[in-house]
Amino acid sequence: MADLIKLKKGLDIRVEGEAEREFGQAALGDLVGFNPDDFYGIVPKPALKPGDAVKVGTVLFYNKKQPDVKIVSPVSGTLEAINRGDRRKILSIVVRNDSKMTQESIKKPDLNGSVEDIKKALSDAGMFAFIKQRPYDVIANPSDTPRSIFISAFDLAPLAADYEFIFKDSQSDFQNGIDLLAKIAPVFVGVKNGTKTFANVKNATVTAFEGKYPASNVGVQINNVQPINKGEIVWTIGAQEVVYIGRFAGKGILDFSKNVALTGSEAYSRCYYKMTLGQSLSQILDSNICKGSNATIISGNPLSGSETTQDSFLAPFVNQITVMKNGSDVDEFMGWIMPRFNTFSTYSSVASSFISKICHGRKYTPDTRILGGQRNMIMSGEYDKVTPMDIYMEYLVKAIIAFDIDKMEALGIYEVAPEDFAAAECVCSSKMELQRIVRDGLDKLQKEMC
Repeated sequence: MADLIKLKKGLDIRVEGEAEREFGQAALGDLVGFNPDDFYGIVPKPALKPGDAVKVGTVLFYNKKQPDVKIVSPVSGTLEAINRGDRRKILSIVVRNDSKMTQESIKKPDLNGSVEDIKKALSDAGMFAFIKQRPYDVIANPSDTPRSIFISAFDLAPLAADYEFIFKDSQSDFQNGIDLLAKIAPVFVGVKNGTKTFANVKNATVTAFEGKYPASNVGVQINNVQPINKGEIVWTIGAQEVVYIGRFAGKGILDFSKNVALTGSEAYSRCYYKMTLGQSLSQILDSNICKGSNATIISGNPLSGSETTQDSFLAPFVNQITVMKNGSDVDEFMGWIMPRFNTFSTYSSVASSFISKICHGRKYTPDTRILGGQRNMIMSGEYDKVTPMDIYMEYLVKAIIAFDIDKMEALGIYEVAPEDFAAAECVCSSKMELQRIVRDGLDKLQKEMC
């Protein structure tokens, strides 16, 4: 039986626009593309030129600093374009799909092989591009020896995909992935209390969590199960990316398809789609955004996702696409002084805060407005109320802004990622961009320490 950890702190935001538990149809399309910036921490080096033939598993680009980190094509065809911006920065790499899915001949890993052999097999298959590391929350270095590998097998973010639904037919592949990763380092899997899909995972330490968002964040789970000390390295990987590895380990095939939830109040048909990594979002968004809607498209969830466009490609690590009201066309009478009965808030000065306490099932339809300008940081303890980590969040943010390395280390900078501050950013009365501040702090610290 899995150990149970009950977390009291957190943020429960009920938002209109959940995906129905059914699958829609989405054609793969002619073009598949990647933005190298989505693989945070790598310096991309193209391995091909436009016009070159491509198979499933052909290396498109790799990390110039760590050549073992390779990003491979999820489809076969030809390399269409390498689009560059200022100072020749690679903005995107696009492959024209021939619909044949011809695969490179890549030897599948041997479970009885050495750790180095397993790492090489994963590198050749492009799987290290999906493994991140703490500290710094960047793509992992295959040459490192991690203390452990953490996987979160549920998601509590607003409108998040239902893992019980999307993994109902992938349990064997998930287990195969766990079996392989366990050969590299001890594996820890965080599951939602009461889950059935992941109840019988083997070769891993399974911990059940009960609580509100961000209990599903892998950073919160690491902090509550086995905190990171200075000098230690922990790898993290998403549950759907574990399935990629499991398909490769069990069947010897490269299949980068995943189940993605289309959510949000401005999406017309909200359901799940089987999509391939790098697939054009237009395949699920064309004619699927409410007519006349002034909408914002978010790659990921509303709290930690990033704004994208209808013509962009499915990014790695993303399990949902959210379409929300933009709010730029809203003209409110009396503005901030209104009592706001239909706006989510944790503050008692807003009427809907009281209503939420007596109407627990009530859902809101928020938009993407900030509703206020940035102001001086208020030390009120509001961050700690919604973050179930043994970290003084406000003091850590101040240390990052001042770039006081000693204080940053003492306050737990090595085990956090920007997404761990998403709930705090949501309730921040100072309207501070906490995730950006943490990302900048991690980047500066890595440059200083490495």
